[in-house]
Amino acid sequence: MKTYSATPKDIDRRWYIVDAEGMVLGRLASEVAKIIRGKHKPMYTPHMDTGDFVIVINASKVQVTGRKAEQKTYFSHTGYMGHEKHTPFATMLAKHPERVIEKAVYGMLPKTALGRQVLRRKLRVFAGAEHPHIAQSPAKLSFSTAEAK
Repeated sequence: MKTYSATPKDIDRRWYIVDAEGMVLGRLASEVAKIIRGKHKPMYTPHMDTGDFVIVINASKVQVTGRKAEQKTYFSHTGYMGHEKHTPFATMLAKHPERVIEKAVYGMLPKTALGRQVLRRKLRVFAGAEHPHIAQSPAKLSFSTAEAK
């Protein structure tokens, strides 16, 4: 019995749309990362990009559990000594709600060349309900495990 390995001609890419309203951030991000990586397909191959494109709408209405809304911070560094910045979750959600979901999903993707170069291009996040990807005719996805608690 031979091990199956996907080739570029076998890959069929699709577009999916996810409504993030009322969903828990981490559970949503893990499901989206699985779709982007291609782990939901039986032809998944770790060294190939077999994943699909994901559009996330209503990013500004995502929720977090526990006290993360007050305690969670996002770290960035300017490059100068001592110039580290910690942005609170509430500020990031108010100013740049797309980045909250992007950072959560990118943290769940592999830290390899495949993850950095290829898989990052497969996620499109929008703060509101409108998106410019109507031409791709995305299929609606809903996750039962990512619902709010």
